[in-house]
Amino acid sequence: MCFRNLKKATDEAITLVSLKDAIEEIILPPYESIAEKFDEALKNLLEVVPTYQSVDDLISEDDELAFVQAFRRLLRAKNVLESYTDFDWEDLGIDEQTFEDYKGKYLDLNDKVKNDRQKHKTSILDDIDFELELIHRDQINVAYILQLLAKLKQSKSADAQAQKKAIIDMLSSDIELRSKRELIEKFIEENLPHICDVDAIQDEFERFWYEEKILALSKICDEENLDKAQFKALIESYTYNGREPLRDEVFKCLDSRPSILKAREIGERIIDKMKEFVQVFVNGMVG
Repeated sequence: MCFRNLKKATDEAITLVSLKDAIEEIILPPYESIAEKFDEALKNLLEVVPTYQSVDDLISEDDELAFVQAFRRLLRAKNVLESYTDFDWEDLGIDEQTFEDYKGKYLDLNDKVKNDRQKHKTSILDDIDFELELIHRDQINVAYILQLLAKLKQSKSADAQAQKKAIIDMLSSDIELRSKRELIEKFIEENLPHICDVDAIQDEFERFWYEEKILALSKICDEENLDKAQFKALIESYTYNGREPLRDEVFKCLDSRPSILKAREIGERIIDKMKEFVQVFVNGMVG
């Protein structure tokens, strides 16, 4: 029996099925090679922002853009490394918690860009792709957070602060849950201390969430002079079929139709508020 070097033949076979650019994706390079790319990306990131706290000190949008590009490069390398069985945070030049702290700042900037777009502010960051698909953790959802809250409730006071910080950090670094962070923090601070039975946490949380949802809906309707029943039906339709409502459908919820000059601005603003409402109170709440 003899062994032949089949790499060249394999590369040619891949090229024949129109995947010439995918050779490196199909045949993963050695772990050490990707680890070197990670180290280079980390060095570049630390040159831009030596600590995650220093992201807050970035003055210009050019500086913010440099951070986004540097961390995105690091994120890509980390995601590839995680596909290897050899992956271990201890082999890298950054620990997992610090990486998550940087990721939280990265997502904060993404939120800032989204908010600026809604206010029609122009920014050099408008065209940057944050590639949020790179940041996803299926195992973290509201049900999982409730399990952590039960452990927090049962923990000794000495451990409680550390566990609480870990939960908040987790909320900050997860795309689905970060929009719910403020409300979950409120529940932890104001409601959790008064719950005696750990088994009652889920029921109390659902009651809290429902009340906050009603308040948020009323706030939008009051601010925009919307008919609450019609706007609620519009939200339910959007949640069910995922189709963004037409401006005319939004205007039917208003007490009076806006002028032609203001119609586009008002319609987009209401739709943005509707999407944000669904992101906070509906998405990720099942399971």
